[in-house]
Amino acid sequence: MFDRLEDVDRKFLKLERDLQNPAIIQDNEKYQKLLIEHGDLEPLVHAYREYKKTTSELAESKELLQTESDEDLRDLAKAEVSQLESRKEELEKELKVLLLPKDPNDDKDVILELRAGAGGDEASLFAEELFRGYSYYASKNKWSVDVISISEGNAGGYKEVVASISGKKVYSKLKYESGVHRVQRVPKTESQGRVHTSTITVAVVPEASEIDVQVNKNDIKVDTYRSSGAGGQHVNTTDSAIRLTHEPTGVVVTCQDQKSQTKNKEKAMKVLYSRLLALEEEKAVKEASETRMGQIGTGDRSERIRTYNFPQTRVTDHRIGLTLHKIDDIMGGDFDILFGPLVTYFQAEQLKEMS
Repeated sequence: MFDRLEDVDRKFLKLERDLQNPAIIQDNEKYQKLLIEHGDLEPLVHAYREYKKTTSELAESKELLQTESDEDLRDLAKAEVSQLESRKEELEKELKVLLLPKDPNDDKDVILELRAGAGGDEASLFAEELFRGYSYYASKNKWSVDVISISEGNAGGYKEVVASISGKKVYSKLKYESGVHRVQRVPKTESQGRVHTSTITVAVVPEASEIDVQVNKNDIKVDTYRSSGAGGQHVNTTDSAIRLTHEPTGVVVTCQDQKSQTKNKEKAMKVLYSRLLALEEEKAVKEASETRMGQIGTGDRSERIRTYNFPQTRVTDHRIGLTLHKIDDIMGGDFDILFGPLVTYFQAEQLKEMS
């Protein structure tokens, strides 16, 4: 591990020299690429340098403990040894985590899809609320949310909503949200105060482009139709809505959010490429839990990754056994109190596999 860390340190020093080279500074594309690489390595190099400094100080304190006869100085050295050994152990753990293979999709934008599952109108209402929560979280991170399509529920809310979220490291934050989310609360229409259980399904897939997935344009059937819902006269006069069907796989994508047929097609193609890439990955790994279809599941009440219990103000993530009584904070966009423990858990699982 330490040989590898030395190689990384040397590479980091070279990057720092290159970033000061006038010829590279003038080549903006190359400069930006090296700047990103430098930023990716910086936390690892910083931790490694602190580890080396701590190890050196620990050796000095141990030597002082062996050679010093003054009891006061020996007590001071003992305290330093204990503190430095603890810090060294923390840094070793941090370095192991930083050396874990990076998910190649972590820096990508995502296609976020929410669908109402079991529970009828209540599921649709919760789908809208959870999407609003994700939108709040995106705003806090200075990400942009671009709605691609919405299908409204019979009593409000969303039967389905599809959106593109773009910004810094979006997938790295949202990738653990895929799965069935269960909500328990008393619906507004419930006269006897009984708690009902509903589910929605969430899928988060990294946004793909034509470069990422091989698609024969002749395999895509394009249909245009008139938009439905809000939109005034435009709805009734323009065939701007788009439906794309990838005939070999049967994947269907619709978009009617924009007045321009061209813009709707561009958005729909983003979703299509992303879904097809997810299907390719499913075939490659043959693990349903790592695929879009596995993420979505059937929407049955028995399947869930997380439960939102409103009467008890409780949110429970069943994958890691985490329970928080902060439902208002989370629905208000404070998802980091969930994401932090999730990242720690899955990193620990990776470390187990590596060892």
